[in-house]
Amino acid sequence: MSGTAAAGTTRLIDIVFPGATNHHGTLFGGAGLALMDRVAFIAAARYARADFVTASCERIDFAAPAQLGDIVELTGRVIRVGRRSLGVEVDMVAEAPLAGARRRCTVGVFNMVAVETPATMPPVSEAVEDGPDVLRMADLVMPGETSHYGSLYGGSALAFMAKGAFVVATRHSRRAVVMAAAPAVEFAREIRPGAIIEVEARLTRAGRSSMIVETKLLAEDLGTGERHPCGTGSFVMVAVDEAHRPVALAP
Repeated sequence: MSGTAAAGTTRLIDIVFPGATNHHGTLFGGAGLALMDRVAFIAAARYARADFVTASCERIDFAAPAQLGDIVELTGRVIRVGRRSLGVEVDMVAEAPLAGARRRCTVGVFNMVAVETPATMPPVSEAVEDGPDVLRMADLVMPGETSHYGSLYGGSALAFMAKGAFVVATRHSRRAVVMAAAPAVEFAREIRPGAIIEVEARLTRAGRSSMIVETKLLAEDLGTGERHPCGTGSFVMVAVDEAHRPVALAP
């Protein structure tokens, strides 16, 4: 599979782990802003196929905290177009993994300026939403995530796919879930720093307490939008109770 991604809403999903929290046990504001800036960059680069820097941000409003263990979902959408600048609105929502309750945490606009003036800057268009049967989450490959060969480290790629599997299994079961196995993982193509990576994850089977989530890893060229499949992974996720023993899924 190769092709280009349609301009629309870019989604980045993360989990609030202890390393990103403050002394209150909630997502540190600076960490939240860094995630928002990251998705704004990806959304701008996808929209205009140019390299961008952040010029300013405005109307940043922290309405509610994201708690330790929450799933945080950030969406970036281009709302304003200039000659060489874009305004990207970023919305961050926290989701309680077991209850499924969602609350808006932060919203703001990031003004992104192209390093070099693009040949054309497309007009603002309607966002294209994903279907309900597949989770898509994007991120950016940074130099610190590469191996000594200069490409995305395999462990980082596995972690990204496993994160997608965790979110899909958690949303399906609304239970605490752990990874029990990864029966099949294959890498077909290297991914260079600066590429946009996207994971597509979907539930393919649910048993008494286990779930199988299939994932695809794709790389997207920042400048051209060309997309290439780079890997696949199958993950067995198991719902557990407080003692980490397998527990039955809800009917």
